[in-house]
Amino acid sequence: PTARAHGQVLEILIDSGEKYPYRFSGQQATTVRERLACGDYVVQLAGDVVAAVERKSANDLISSMISGRMRFLMAELAALPRAAVVVEEGYSKIFKHPHVAGSVAAERLAEIQAQFPAVPIVFCETRPLAEEWTYRWLGACQYELELAAGTSALEESFSHALDAYATAPPIQPKPAAIRAWARQAGLTVADKGRIPPEIRAAWDEAHHVL
Repeated sequence: PTARAHGQVLEILIDSGEKYPYRFSGQQATTVRERLACGDYVVQLAGDVVAAVERKSANDLISSMISGRMRFLMAELAALPRAAVVVEEGYSKIFKHPHVAGSVAAERLAEIQAQFPAVPIVFCETRPLAEEWTYRWLGACQYELELAAGTSALEESFSHALDAYATAPPIQPKPAAIRAWARQAGLTVADKGRIPPEIRAAWDEAHHVL
């Protein structure tokens, strides 16, 4: 598929330490190589990393789980707004490790997924499918977080407007309006000159002016 991810051309940052990285040459994306603090592929909003994907082979995933490194990595990924791990092989591959029993690998994987539910671990059957999933997922994250940021800014602007309205001084009525109201209320008021304080007080009380 060559359609844009959520209608946008992504700028994907790739960790400079990543060997044989995805090039996204078949997708509508530009890439920048630099050292990343977390993840192998990330997208940013306003200069901040908002979504990251860590790439693993099945054997690398198993080795990381057995050594304990995977828990530290998942904790770092979980601290980001969005993060995921993509495995370039199917789930069945974890049962074929030459040195780790399949039941042990499956148990460790289940424990990590239960401990870090906000960081999905996705198995794709081939490297091209893993690259395609990474592109689509990063695009979806960027789109959703852009929408959330726009909604938050709109709500903040609306809140400021309400605060300004609430603290604004009441609009003062024109003397002619007060005189007309006083006459309708049966109060005596001159056609010209200063509005008497008692008439003004009666107006304020009738109109709930503090």
